[in-house]
Amino acid sequence: MTPEREQRITSVLDKRQENLTIVLENVFDPHNISAVMRTCDAVGVQDIYVLNTRIPRHKKWGAKSSSSAASWLTVHQYSDAKECFAALRQRADRIFTTHLSSDAVSLYDMSLTDRIALVFGNEHSGVSDEIRDMADGNFIIPQVGIIQSLNISVACAVTLYEAHRQKTLAGHYAQKGLSPARYDQLLKEWSRGQLTVPEAGDNA
Repeated sequence: MTPEREQRITSVLDKRQENLTIVLENVFDPHNISAVMRTCDAVGVQDIYVLNTRIPRHKKWGAKSSSSAASWLTVHQYSDAKECFAALRQRADRIFTTHLSSDAVSLYDMSLTDRIALVFGNEHSGVSDEIRDMADGNFIIPQVGIIQSLNISVACAVTLYEAHRQKTLAGHYAQKGLSPARYDQLLKEWSRGQLTVPEAGDNA
């Protein structure tokens, strides 16, 4: 591995965040999933959970919209909601779903610097009743338009960049966000792989 490649890999790993997790429930369009993955990579989220209880397991993502982001993330796929949430509870202290309800809190009133998992539902019906019952609460992205919804990839991007803002102010990106064991594991995996490391600023 060249020094340039090693420096690029470690500079990314240094800013990976282990305490922020994204969950996608029954999202149909693989291109939406890929777009979410690209945003996760951009803000340093390493783990994404893909829960498919009503649709077949995804075999691939939309390559163009992900720009190979999936290769640099840890993707956990589940077909059982209880198993998925049992795994999430090991990683997150609180789990919130995107859902417009009377008790939903604004995204901008949430603390996104703690160990938290955020669940986004599918394109048609949102987060299911089953998942909302298993979560700790709901949140919404404030809107003032007639159509009170956003495309899932857009909603996730808005949410993740609010998390990025909060975590930046809290100094999370100024220190390593992965445990030493996880950091070393990913460093070995990324270093061994034959993946092409994009140049900084490459949006192709």
